[in-house]
Amino acid sequence: MKLVECVPNFSEGRRPEVVQAIRDAIASVEGVTILDVSSDPSHNRSVITFVAPLGKAVDAAFAGISTAASQIDLTTHTGEHPRIGSTDVVPFVPLEATTMEDCIALARELGARVGSELDIPVYLYERAATRPTRENLADVRRGQFEALLTEIGTNPDRDPDFGPRACHPKCGAVAIGARPFLVAYNIYLGGAENLPAAKKIAKAVRGSSGGFKYVKGLGLEVDGQAQVSMNLVDTSQTPMHRVFDFVNMEAKAHGVNVTWSEIVGLVPEKTLFEAAASHMQLAQFSDAQVLEKKVREAASGGTSVDQFISSIASSSPVPGGGSVAAHAGALAASLVQMVAGLTVGKKTYAAVEGEMKEIALQAAALSNRLSSLVQKDADAYAAVSEAYKLPKEAEADQAKRQSAIDKALLSAAEVPLETARACSEVARLAAVCAEKGNQNAITDAGVASLLARAGARGAGYNVLINLKSLSESAASSRMHEELDRTMAEIDAVSGKTEKNVEAGLNSLP
Repeated sequence: MKLVECVPNFSEGRRPEVVQAIRDAIASVEGVTILDVSSDPSHNRSVITFVAPLGKAVDAAFAGISTAASQIDLTTHTGEHPRIGSTDVVPFVPLEATTMEDCIALARELGARVGSELDIPVYLYERAATRPTRENLADVRRGQFEALLTEIGTNPDRDPDFGPRACHPKCGAVAIGARPFLVAYNIYLGGAENLPAAKKIAKAVRGSSGGFKYVKGLGLEVDGQAQVSMNLVDTSQTPMHRVFDFVNMEAKAHGVNVTWSEIVGLVPEKTLFEAAASHMQLAQFSDAQVLEKKVREAASGGTSVDQFISSIASSSPVPGGGSVAAHAGALAASLVQMVAGLTVGKKTYAAVEGEMKEIALQAAALSNRLSSLVQKDADAYAAVSEAYKLPKEAEADQAKRQSAIDKALLSAAEVPLETARACSEVARLAAVCAEKGNQNAITDAGVASLLARAGARGAGYNVLINLKSLSESAASSRMHEELDRTMAEIDAVSGKTEKNVEAGLNSLP
């Protein structure tokens, strides 16, 4: 299961009951785990950190934003921290197998929903930004809520990515984005008399002064100690151990010593593994060698893939063919994302780089959507089973039961129809990748196309079997027509992809 971290910042730090209501709204979404809630009265701001499966992250974030919109009025808000909305900023952060493209797709999905359902203007920032001027959050927040009240709708540079071209009168706007995990890391250099050295070292290490691009740093005095205080904004680009080595080297050059260092808050275990492997000069180290990781997998019944396969093989009717069809589509979308990623950055394919970046984002969104349909299909089947269990002895009960069955069957047909739609979109993207993408990965695009077609066909079977028992003919006819149209489209597209893949293979020396 892919997981994502989300760290929404709300413009309320003085009313615990409001913060609790927002927290409860987020936690009410199934699968969400709250990791931390931190409030600052002087800033009048609270930060809630939660982890969720990709298919639940948008629902959880939306629940928090919606609750904040009903509870926080920015026209009466005061605090030291800059803000543009009752929900100020919502970053998605990839964890383990989750990619940055996944998080960008989540940011877009959440932004579209907030803009349309809550009428709050949305700005995409950091990695999700639609223009360079919005990559830096400080630029998005320029002038804060008060400036946006007059600038949205009059200054084209402040037009939102989603939502109305007018600032919400009470809730303001919200910045939604995707970024790597931020590590707060401090290195101490002894007593306060070494503060001048700490300031010089901080200047040398931070990106704004010509140091590491992904490091922000200041020299501070903390509890009588000289400290180099840093935010490592992308440890995949600037690993923590490289920063430590640099600060240690600079400290010696200034005649001081590193006494100790600290991590404030959470840190990915991969960051610590990399630091250990580097300092111990371990060759070909893999986190698969970590005992506790193996124990966790064994205790949970193996990897998530193993668990899914085992659950299908069980005697339980769910998850069944509909869930497998959605899973096949999700795998296809992930393959498309991979092929697009293998194309980006290659000189040979520079002409299609922009197109491939967009395909990678669309594929990530489709993978997330199809992954959520795996569970939705199982839930829809369960609802049908419950409807058939309703009493039917009395005549009144029979009518009530049939109504419940029709409603459940309609939903059970709609879910796989959505799977077929999504698989059709995946097949279209796979066709583009096979034609224009990195030809070294053309067979991967071909496999994606085959999986998407199989997923759509399998989903179609589930649509048909549920429509067979549906008494409502109008809905049945409409869904039959859409399914036929969708399958015709995917058959044509995947057939073309198959020919392109075979032609590509035949042209190889």
